[in-house]
Amino acid sequence: MSVRALSVVPGKPETAQVGDHPDPPESDGSVLVDGLLIGICGTDVEILREGYGWAPPGEERLVIGHESLGRVAAAPPDSGFSPGDLVAGIVRRPDPVPCVPCSLGAWDFCRNGRYTERGIKERHGYAANQWRIEPEFAVRLDPTLGDLGVLLEPTSVVAKAWDQAEKVAARSPAPRHVALVTGAGPIGLLAALLGVQRAYQVHVFDQVTTGPKPDLVADLGATYHTGDIAGIGVQPDVVIECTGHGPLVFALTDVVATDGVICLTGISASKRQAAMRPDEVNKEMVLDNLALVGSVNASRAHYEAAAAALAAADRSWLARLITRRVPLERFDQALERQDGDVKVVLELAH
Repeated sequence: MSVRALSVVPGKPETAQVGDHPDPPESDGSVLVDGLLIGICGTDVEILREGYGWAPPGEERLVIGHESLGRVAAAPPDSGFSPGDLVAGIVRRPDPVPCVPCSLGAWDFCRNGRYTERGIKERHGYAANQWRIEPEFAVRLDPTLGDLGVLLEPTSVVAKAWDQAEKVAARSPAPRHVALVTGAGPIGLLAALLGVQRAYQVHVFDQVTTGPKPDLVADLGATYHTGDIAGIGVQPDVVIECTGHGPLVFALTDVVATDGVICLTGISASKRQAAMRPDEVNKEMVLDNLALVGSVNASRAHYEAAAAALAAADRSWLARLITRRVPLERFDQALERQDGDVKVVLELAH
């Protein structure tokens, strides 16, 4: 028996292909899942086009896919799951030592770097028509979400970012009312959704002036901005930065309110160098009590918060985020950005 999966030899992007792989071993987990969809993001493009990623020890190929959605096919009675449950898989696994954060379930704060990640680092991912998972790393979704459940992993990223930003913001007694999200890709739009759910006055900054993004922001009740960040006209208490564009990150120190928090979620692949003004930025951050904090991945608590946020969201708005569906066998088409793309997903079922 075998499953159909999308895999690559890390370091050899020309080897990316859909092919037969052995059935997922029981060591992957006791819950058997029929794969439905995976979302494609920049990390997947890096793996498939640039050779990023690490295969499991002793293996040559890596099955990709970390933005998962599937339906339980079989599960032990004591697992907490039943056949038919809609689920997504958590990406990161704690290191084998483990370090203190990993031992406490906060593997997103792993200190020794020996964590593994499904579809990225030393563990096969979810881009297969069937996969297994440990019950403690599976997240049940509201069944009414249907295919929209594929948005869970990116939503978990911003659920953690908001959690971190608000924890840091709590150092000041000043109330927080205004939020700025930079970038209107899937992460940015989901960050805006969670900001609106938190009753912030949300502003979104992006360079795109046409396509679905401005309307998606407006339909949240948020405000869309383009042009020069310096002329945005608001002083946000909290910034969720989703572009990874270095010059923008430092420009934000001129925009954010006193005592403000800038939470970074994006990483840029650009190798361009830009002039910086480190002394001025340092002065601004000290005198204005600014906080700049990075946020990566997510713990189970953030996945559960993301599942609750999606369950509470307007389904028709979420559906507009998924702009293209591509059959697994034509995965190359999903890697080519098209006008109007927000989230592109691969269909795993035959």
